[in-house]
Amino acid sequence: MSQKGKGWLLAIAALAGVWLIRHGADAQLMPPQPTTAQAFADAPAPLPGSPVAEPLKPSSPVRIRIPSIRVDAPMMRLGLGADGSLDVPPAEDRNVVGWYRDGTPPGSKGSAIVAGHVDNAQGRSVFYDLGALQRGSTVEVVRRDGRTAVFSLDAIEVYGSDDFPDERVYGDSPYASLRLITCGGGFSKKTGYQGNVVAYAHLTGVR
Repeated sequence: MSQKGKGWLLAIAALAGVWLIRHGADAQLMPPQPTTAQAFADAPAPLPGSPVAEPLKPSSPVRIRIPSIRVDAPMMRLGLGADGSLDVPPAEDRNVVGWYRDGTPPGSKGSAIVAGHVDNAQGRSVFYDLGALQRGSTVEVVRRDGRTAVFSLDAIEVYGSDDFPDERVYGDSPYASLRLITCGGGFSKKTGYQGNVVAYAHLTGVR
């Protein structure tokens, strides 16, 4: 990984323990959490038998769709704040997803990092049901070049904020990978969500 890549990896690693765990609105409406059956048995890898498509040339994402949990949302570019952490989508907009603009675009070789809120003060947000996804679920990302990158979900895991596996989530990938991140892992009225839900997917096709 290049020094630039290491720099943004460290910057967004800080994000996992900061804003994503602090935006819970209602502890009585806990979002679904993934079971161990949906996790990787070992290191991240495509599901056995699942096709692995050739990566695309870089192009910014404009929309994300996850049919099985009824997500259909615009995507916005996220940069880094003054403290070096990743900027966040506006909390008041419950149906917008952010993508780290200086990282890998979805569909290109490497790990594309995508983040969305699970809820806000008004209720459920775009990634509320992320933890309900199943291995093999489809994720579609519409790109500015007019192509739609089609991903298949390989696993979904939940981590405590003190045990977030930076390299596992943010590390380089030899194929076109996608990481979808939101908050989860229990809830505290004092500090908000206690961890993160991360969905891992890889490119299987292009439309």
